[in-house]
Formats: sequence, C-alpha cells, structure tokens
Amino acid sequence: MNKFFISGLYIYPIKSLGGISLDQARLEERGLQYDRRWMLVDEEGTFITQRKYFELAMLAVNIVDGRLVISHKTQADQQVSFLLDEDNGKSFPVVIWNDTAIGVEVSATVSNWFSDFLKFKVRLVKMPVTEKRMVDPRYASNDEVVSFADGYPCLLIGQSALDGLNEKLQNAVKMDRFRPNFVFTGGTPHIEDSFKTFYIGETLFSAVKPCARCVLITIDQQTGEKGQEPLRTLAGYRTAGKKILFGQNLLHQHSGIIKLGDELKVVEWKVEEM
Repeated sequence: MNKFFISGLYIYPIKSLGGISLDQARLEERGLQYDRRWMLVDEEGTFITQRKYFELAMLAVNIVDGRLVISHKTQADQQVSFLLDEDNGKSFPVVIWNDTAIGVEVSATVSNWFSDFLKFKVRLVKMPVTEKRMVDPRYASNDEVVSFADGYPCLLIGQSALDGLNEKLQNAVKMDRFRPNFVFTGGTPHIEDSFKTFYIGETLFSAVKPCARCVLITIDQQTGEKGQEPLRTLAGYRTAGKKILFGQNLLHQHSGIIKLGDELKVVEWKVEEM
C-alpha cells in the first residue's frame, strides 16, 4: 500500500492573488490561517478574480513582521502593505458567486493602490472573525463555514496528478495554477478521487467534492499571460458532467497544525468517481 506525505502547503491570503508556501500552517475553522481572508471587490461589492483580470497573477503576497505585503513580481517599485489586523471599520455586503457575506475595508489607501493597479475602482476587504459564510449545505455535514474561498475551506491535489498532466502537455505547467492548500506525494494520478476520509497529522478531513476547474488555470502565474492549456488537455480525460475536475475539496472536523512531511493516512476509501 502506498504511503502519502504532504509535500506542499500553501495559503492565498488575498483571493486570486499570489500564494505563500509554508513549512507549517495552523488549521482554523474556516481553513488555514490567513487563507482567503481578504478579497478585492468592485463598486457593487462583487468579487474580483484572475478569471477576468489576468494581471492579478503578477501580484505576490507575503507576510512580514505582522504585515501583509503585496508586491509586483517584475516591478519592484509597485508595493503596498498593511497590518494583518488593520481595517477602517467600514463594513458592507460582498458577493462571492451565489453567496453574500460581510466585508470590512482595510483602508482607503490600500483600496486606492489596487484601484490604480487595475485602473478601475475596487476595495480590499477582510472577512470579520464574526462572519459566518456557510459551506454549501448539500456537502456540509456539521454547518461548516468557509472564508472568501470559492466554496470550501481546503483543497487537496496529488503531485502525481500534476505529473500525469504534464506528461500530456508540450509545455509543463506548475502546481500554482491550481491553487491547492495541500499537495501530497505517493499513489497514482488522481488517487485523491478515491479518498473519503483521512488524517493529516491529528486532523480528520473528508473529501466531499471534486474541484471543477475554469479559465484561471490557463493563466501563467509567472507572466500573467493566458493560453489554452492545460484546460484543453484536461478536457480530454478529466471531464465529468460537463465539468473538468482536478483536485478534491475538503472539510475538516477540528483545528490543528499541519506540517510539511506529515503523513496523509486514509481512513475510508470511496468508489473512484472518474
């Protein structure tokens, strides 16, 4: 029997901006600490992502001395930062897909920086700790909540799934296009489709829904350029019900610390869905 180990651990503090690679992370009720706790919205309060604004791929995010630092990947003079707990107290409804939640603006200065970058008016908001955005009840088992992520607290992808995809591509792609929280080694491509429940460290997870992929994975996270791959190739062998699937959305039962090198121990398996 294969053994599985966590080989990548990532958070994406601002929805649809660059991720941060970690050696360990704290798992909270909404997902990994600081993951998708901030989000850009337009003047109507609707979320902004790379799906339409490819240039967001060029903004790197880091946490330094209690501050979130946003910097352009190729233009060093473009940078802004703010305290992790900073906000100006101005709260208003924001929309993520079919959900409405409450966001609090970080500051007018930060919002103006992003507006200048995108060349239209946006605001950067954070999710208040009191906000309860619920996971889709069709998949939730215990009234789980989620951050500003698309729908679930965490996303898992096997390294072998990416390796298998790259064998089919003329030009290999990086895992950062798929924005996972956890990457693991071991097993055949897409073996995560068969996971039902499993432990990482002391935390029990459930794989509740395959992750449907969109145009975002066609954006090169190093250049901000959009192409046709790998969506076109994936459509040839990872389509189910008119959706292209890659990775598993997760729910978890309690908080804990997740570390690189932790073993992923499968408790229950399900019938493979693909």
